[in-house]
Amino acid sequence: MMKFIMILFMLIPMVFLNQYWLIQVVWMLMVLLFLSMFSFNYIYMYISYIFGVDLISYLMVLLSLWICSLMILASQKVHYSRFWSQMFMFVIVCLMLSLLMAFSAMNLFMFYLFFEASLVPTLMLIVGWGYQPERLQAGIYMLFYTVFASLPMMIAIFYYLNSNGSLDLNFMCMELEEITLYLCMNMVFYVKIPMFFVHLWLPKAHVEAPVSGSMILAGVMLKLGGYGLMRMMMVFISLGMKINYFFIGLSIIGGIMVSLICLRQSDMKSLIAYSSVAHMGLAMSGILTLSFWGMSGALMMMVAHGLCSSGLFCLANVNYERLGSRSLYLNKGLINVIPSLSLWWFLLSSSNMAAPPSLNLMGEIMLINSLISYDFLNTAALMLLSFFGAAYSLYLYSYSQHGKIYTGMYAFSSGNVREYLLMLLHWLPLNILVLKGELMCLWL
Repeated sequence: MMKFIMILFMLIPMVFLNQYWLIQVVWMLMVLLFLSMFSFNYIYMYISYIFGVDLISYLMVLLSLWICSLMILASQKVHYSRFWSQMFMFVIVCLMLSLLMAFSAMNLFMFYLFFEASLVPTLMLIVGWGYQPERLQAGIYMLFYTVFASLPMMIAIFYYLNSNGSLDLNFMCMELEEITLYLCMNMVFYVKIPMFFVHLWLPKAHVEAPVSGSMILAGVMLKLGGYGLMRMMMVFISLGMKINYFFIGLSIIGGIMVSLICLRQSDMKSLIAYSSVAHMGLAMSGILTLSFWGMSGALMMMVAHGLCSSGLFCLANVNYERLGSRSLYLNKGLINVIPSLSLWWFLLSSSNMAAPPSLNLMGEIMLINSLISYDFLNTAALMLLSFFGAAYSLYLYSYSQHGKIYTGMYAFSSGNVREYLLMLLHWLPLNILVLKGELMCLWL
């Protein structure tokens, strides 16, 4: 793993040469190099120093590398506007470094350290390149929500080290039975996923962030929470069997309420951000069932949501660059103006509502299976959640593509190759990975 960390360090001087496409090509080569390392081992592999990857880490690092390369592709406007473009690239490289180290850390404290470190470049992206003056408030919301929940985790980690004698993920065999420790350790992940009731920072951060900030937030930052929960649940198995049902119920009912909120949104970015809360709530419930189906389904859902949500944010940004607005009242009748982009709206909206052949469908089937076998009473709530998921995806598509065209529009670009390549690189893995679904089945 150290070779990838060194490649990213070597990218830092290249960033200041202001070579946009060169960085893009090197990043894609790094993705290919990482892909070539794939192995079906479910134990830690490619161990160097305290870094190594097993199946969950591997998929999360791969997703991070992929989304970060697409962030660079989506942010050409920053490069051409010369507005701190070198600093922008530097922030992206720093963010990737912290994510790579967080996902591949084999020690709980190192994971916590880089988990917190990834917050700083994200905050810089939102505050530095956001669109409106409210971005400062959004950044502070995100910072305080996460930091407030994560300080108790640090104390719980030290307590665990004192009791267990090791923080190595392979040697965390001592179970904890105290509810206070459960909350201290896991609350930060509930905030990060985010769970309903502690999700208010997410729509704010998304709406104010630039397209790259939204992509990394939806694509990878939320997955830090899911990944952390997967790692910590083995410490709380006995306790989790007793109290997880409360958080599962909260997530599913919260998902339904958030889906109803989605149907009232007029801001496209806000709608996609709220849909993330519903999807990740389902994934979180799957992890908390502590079952094989739930864990595998959650991993699949996290990868699928990372690609799908990121693609939708890119599409919203393409419209924003044309019309100068994200409002659904102005983004109307676009099928008449940009029909070729309308195809991508359809493909990604259908993936968002878990239509075949997307990975979302496979993940949802596995999660629904795990949640119904956990408790049959979840059936009605899951039916509503699936129905409203389809409803707000159709609402987003039909309102933006059909209807009367906004008359304030005179000249228009129907999209360039870079934008269509960006959509393709989101959609293709999302629908190709379903053919190799067994990759994401965890042998726990």
